[in-house]
Amino acid sequence: MTIAAEHTAGKQEPVFYLRDEHGHAEGGSTMLGFWIYLMSDCLMFAVLFAIYGVLGASYAAGPAPKDLFDLELVALNTAMLLFSSITYGFAMLAMVKGNVRATLAWLAITGLFGLAFLGIELYEFQHLIHIGATPQRSAFLSSFFVLVGTHGLHVTFGIVWLVTLMAQVWGFGLIEANRRRLMCLSMFWHFLDVIWIGVFTFVYLMGVLR
Repeated sequence: MTIAAEHTAGKQEPVFYLRDEHGHAEGGSTMLGFWIYLMSDCLMFAVLFAIYGVLGASYAAGPAPKDLFDLELVALNTAMLLFSSITYGFAMLAMVKGNVRATLAWLAITGLFGLAFLGIELYEFQHLIHIGATPQRSAFLSSFFVLVGTHGLHVTFGIVWLVTLMAQVWGFGLIEANRRRLMCLSMFWHFLDVIWIGVFTFVYLMGVLR
């Protein structure tokens, strides 16, 4: 065999996707790394809440929260996200039972609730901008759009992640790697629910009562 043939025979084709993850030590580094990521996200939202707490009453002679917020619409939006958290819980129960079809069905319903949440939030933003309540209008509106918009971007990312995992579960089943990924997304999704409850209480309810 020539040197070139030996080189060709020993050459491995590049692998861009592994069916399963490489081995981890007991406890796994994936979950630990994801917890660290969630803690960093907590710090980021804590800073955004603190900024809103400082600037949330600076209206610059413009509209105040009670002039802008529709609590019924916000309550409906909150319900969409809370329902999505419940349906994701059903997806995890189906995953534990090894039921691929039920897992995918509940994930799809979760995604629909998430899309409904985003749709209502975009409608709210569009309405505020239409009536002139833009981020440039006051410090209150700047901090509001940054805080609520950052949460909305996280939900958008979560939906993209959800669709990606659905494709992986459909193609490879509930293998150990996919179960771990679904667990990580579960923590992320419930984390967004907790943050939104803070937004609903601190920004909307307290803003209207102020």
